[in-house]
Amino acid sequence: MLSRTADHLFWMARYTERAENTARMLDANYQLSLLPQSDEYASLGWRAMLSISELVDHFAAMHPSMASRDVIAFMSSDSTNLSSIVSCLRAARENARAVRGAITTDLWETLNTTWLEALRRLADGVLEMDPAEFFEWVKFRSHLSRGVQAGTMLKDDAFHFMRIGTFLERADNTARILDVKYEMLEQCRAANAPAPAPSLDYYHWAAVLRSVSGFEAYRKLYRDVVTPERVADLLILNGDWPRSLAASLDEVCQIVARVRNGRCAPAETMAAQLREHVYTSHIDDILNGGLHTWLTDFLVRVNELASCISRDFLVPLAPPSEFAAQQAA
Repeated sequence: MLSRTADHLFWMARYTERAENTARMLDANYQLSLLPQSDEYASLGWRAMLSISELVDHFAAMHPSMASRDVIAFMSSDSTNLSSIVSCLRAARENARAVRGAITTDLWETLNTTWLEALRRLADGVLEMDPAEFFEWVKFRSHLSRGVQAGTMLKDDAFHFMRIGTFLERADNTARILDVKYEMLEQCRAANAPAPAPSLDYYHWAAVLRSVSGFEAYRKLYRDVVTPERVADLLILNGDWPRSLAASLDEVCQIVARVRNGRCAPAETMAAQLREHVYTSHIDDILNGGLHTWLTDFLVRVNELASCISRDFLVPLAPPSEFAAQQAA
């Protein structure tokens, strides 16, 4: 497969997954904002979400305050924000259009319809009337696109590069969703704000679980009250739960092995090392060393892995002499 085609398929899948996970983060924060709490604490929640997405400065340049309606609009429909839902859906559609012949008609029509329907819903004012309904719709369309992909495409290289993009993006975003809570606590301490009431803390962690569709799995596994330690254990270490970091890296390692080429040894090694790092970690050690620190390191490493996969598979191959010179540099 041409590396240019693989690149478009990889990013088509990443942007689709990113739109879904942005909707998940927004939905969790929106549901929490409906609970009784101080305006200061609610504002810290929105700021933490923007901080994890590295968008605080961009947002502050456009809005004087951290109002929930402004953050929702910025992360949902603002085309100047390249991480907004509408920007991600547009990018997914444009990448699909660029390689129209490499995907099925069913998948193209699903992505194209999602983009057009998103514009219509936003123009109709869905964010003002019922933002939660829009977030659920985005999640549903992402599930639909993956189902169509699995149900209509050959299990060839095109399919595999889409899957690599999906699971790398999922690992990155699951880590960010989990880290939002800890970023929020850090901002509370920095602002000398009072800690949340225990009841609000429970609802926050329950909202985190629901935002990643993990509440039922949590109840089935632990059959107990929701605690931060067990939420982190499920989202990071449980390889049987499909949105965990461990499960995502399992998929990445398996797929990279299927599409290996003569230059992919660094990517295979890096993926195996990161998977081993997750599987040999223990939740008590992670928490004792600081969950935010562990997640920050993981985000750095998973993005280094994505860059390595891009170099090994997705960019045009350089002549051997030129590639050797690049490696030496």
